[in-house]
Amino acid sequence: MKPKVRVLVVDDSALVRQIISKGLQIDSEIEVVGTASDPYAARDKIVYLKPDVLTLDVEMPKMDGVEFLRKLMPQYPIPVLMVSALTQRGKQITLDALEAGAVDFVTKPGSDVARGLNEMLVELREKVKAVAKADVSHWKKRRSEKKKLEYKRYSLAESTDKVIAIGASTGGTEALRSILERLPRSTPGIVVVQHMPPGFTELFAKRLDSLCAMEVKEAEEGDRVLTGRILIAPGGKQMSVYRSGGLYRTHCQDGEKVNGHKPSVEVLFQSVAKYSGANSIGIMLTGMGADGADGLVEMRKAGARTLAQDEASCVVFGMPKEAWLRGGAEELVPLDLIAGKLVHIIEKAS
Repeated sequence: MKPKVRVLVVDDSALVRQIISKGLQIDSEIEVVGTASDPYAARDKIVYLKPDVLTLDVEMPKMDGVEFLRKLMPQYPIPVLMVSALTQRGKQITLDALEAGAVDFVTKPGSDVARGLNEMLVELREKVKAVAKADVSHWKKRRSEKKKLEYKRYSLAESTDKVIAIGASTGGTEALRSILERLPRSTPGIVVVQHMPPGFTELFAKRLDSLCAMEVKEAEEGDRVLTGRILIAPGGKQMSVYRSGGLYRTHCQDGEKVNGHKPSVEVLFQSVAKYSGANSIGIMLTGMGADGADGLVEMRKAGARTLAQDEASCVVFGMPKEAWLRGGAEELVPLDLIAGKLVHIIEKAS
């Protein structure tokens, strides 16, 4: 019999702890082994309960979730899912938490609490099971590795007009950062789908913009895909790429979810396959599920170069695995080698 995923729920509200605990244990594959009202109690319970996954409230008294993660992850790395408020402050702290070691997050319901609560718990159950086996041991050696990788930027001569399309989900914010901050301003235009709800993508783009040599912004309708620019698909909208004369532009619209997501990697990759074809490069990063796997297949059929992140460096090897198994990815590449591989492909094509 498959062992249950052991979860520790951390939240300062007794009611929220009860709701999350009951919501998780609806799933027969999940067991809530304990709860804690603050990070100090959580720290002790982690040691003796040894949970597989921690759910952590973003904002708590005594010590907020980010500060707790910064202390916890180098000593006791464990997959952590943040439970985030939709406030501006909640969004900012959530992004800080992802940088500090959280693998993903779910958002607390806004207006329609009853419906929103059910949707949040469904999402939380899925993510708990997906991240339970995530390898987060690299956070123990994070500080020493960071200096080696973070400041190494590649150089690149002015290149041909290509479109680089990247898809990511769980664990993707840090994976994207580690690649994009190493690329020179002369890199061809990049379009990115990172699974995130509305509001978070704008803040994520601004944060990347402060770290990268390239300009980074949340995509808007009709934005040009051009050298030196990275466009992040807006949360809550589908983003595709189309050709207008000799220019590539983005189309951002409301629409149905595809593969359960809006934005969807599938929508982006299919459009790049159609309009950019052999003049594109596709990259699939860490994430649960199979969103974009068929789209990467279509990109490769159209002549694009295609890569996927390897299992050892993924938080969740779902999307890259499916892209690889279906024949969409030419090869699996460790995360810390993807930026260099991308630059090599561009230079070879120039």
